[in-house]
Amino acid sequence: MTALASSALSDVTRDDATLRRFLHGLPGVDQVGADGRAAGLATRSIKTTAKAWAIDTAISMIDLTTLEGADTPGKVRSICAKAMRPDPSDPSVPAVAAVCVYPDLVETAVTALRGSPVEVASVATAFPSGRAALSTKLQDVRDAVAAGATEIDMVIDRGAFLAGRYLQVFEEIVATKAECGTAHLKVILETGELVTLDNVRRASWLSLLAGGDFVKTSTGKINPAARPPVALVMLEAVRDFRDRTGELRGVKLAGGIRASKEAVRYLVMVNEVAGDDWLTPALFRFGASSLLNDLLLQRHKLRTGAYDGPDYVTVD
Repeated sequence: MTALASSALSDVTRDDATLRRFLHGLPGVDQVGADGRAAGLATRSIKTTAKAWAIDTAISMIDLTTLEGADTPGKVRSICAKAMRPDPSDPSVPAVAAVCVYPDLVETAVTALRGSPVEVASVATAFPSGRAALSTKLQDVRDAVAAGATEIDMVIDRGAFLAGRYLQVFEEIVATKAECGTAHLKVILETGELVTLDNVRRASWLSLLAGGDFVKTSTGKINPAARPPVALVMLEAVRDFRDRTGELRGVKLAGGIRASKEAVRYLVMVNEVAGDDWLTPALFRFGASSLLNDLLLQRHKLRTGAYDGPDYVTVD
């Protein structure tokens, strides 16, 4: 376990019973209230100049991802080129935050991105199911880190979590974090399988206590994935964790975010719920590759006043 600034949290993970008491002692989530607040935040409007900033900020927060069985080195190199120069005709467009691939393609991404600010992320720990022996999961992480990954996106064992084996999940995250070395760890909760917002809050806190650098909504393989009420609860968790410990941890929303207006609404939520400290790729990410194209189209519309056809952007 990482050292916590707050001694009040330093021993809540000493055994399963203590951890259970802590997690079930967290304030319950008012489902209706969360839905209402998320809906209210979605109605906020922003000025044109603020929208231009929001679009560029959202682009800089994207983890451009390809996680298909048919992925090839050529496809990864193409995505890396887009990550560094999202719009080849406009060098003012910022690079994205990271490219995320399977462990066997990390080396290809590292080579393609060398010299750029774009991070190389890799999914691990038997993604997307998380159903494998711990030794297998940790070898997955070692392979990705050895190949040069600077970020690891792990999945928790949702079956263990839902069965109440919280200490097992905690210890797996701790072990995974230890294998990451200097790489940042994003902990995927797969919120669509956690069912309730109370479980999302507990899983978020469990991941933060275990040393996760980010909590992440989804693998992108399960629906529902990222939803405003879920994002609200996760942002509250990192905010409250900062208040208790002084430590800043991030949030990554993945799955189903495709439109610029959705991304802008989420940035409003980040600012309103967690605070402007989180309005940076170091603490907030979108795992939504199709979102990039819409952001590029909306950015060009703001600059030129005209809509472009879909062939203005590449189809990945």
